[in-house]
Amino acid sequence: MRKALAIGATAAVVAVVGGTAAFVLTQGPEDQFAECRTSAVAGGAGAIGGPFELLNSRAEVVTDTDVITKPSLLYFGYTFCPDVCPFDTVRNADAVDILTERGYDIQPVFISIDPERDTPEVVGEFAQNIHPDMIGLTGSAEQVKAASQAYRTYYKKNESEDPEWYLVDHSTFSYLVTPEDGFLDFYRRELSPEQMADGIQCFLDAKS
Repeated sequence: MRKALAIGATAAVVAVVGGTAAFVLTQGPEDQFAECRTSAVAGGAGAIGGPFELLNSRAEVVTDTDVITKPSLLYFGYTFCPDVCPFDTVRNADAVDILTERGYDIQPVFISIDPERDTPEVVGEFAQNIHPDMIGLTGSAEQVKAASQAYRTYYKKNESEDPEWYLVDHSTFSYLVTPEDGFLDFYRRELSPEQMADGIQCFLDAKS
């Protein structure tokens, strides 16, 4: 099922985070994770991430501390996405499985940026089809916007003649977050599951 969802994946939309497609390196030599970081963030790693309040698949209100209880891989997308989101979330799930085989415990998380269509039930079913451990989250338009802004993601609904068949442009980064350290790094969609797993493992080894 997971592989079938990724068939026909095409190039991602241009990723825009915080209104820009580029980041500026600001980490200093004292950064314990410096050798693991493959991406640079304007303002440092602390500029990304933060509190959020969303709904899980049972329509229960959950916060970031409820969800991020161990190293987690967050992705912002939507279930109606025709190609990019299935491809990216399947890649993330494969990376999680690789890390599991290596003895690491990672939580995959999918956060919808399409609250109009993605009800708790819909987002939960989508997440379960991708990976049995994936947490699916949605919320009100205000809750989703706040979570997106915390992680500096971009999304924009496209107008459509049929109000039920619109598409949403959005950034396509995946975010590695831990309860203790918050945001650690983001991963671009062109990385393979093995490359992503190697990158995440570097951070987890550096923490131990």
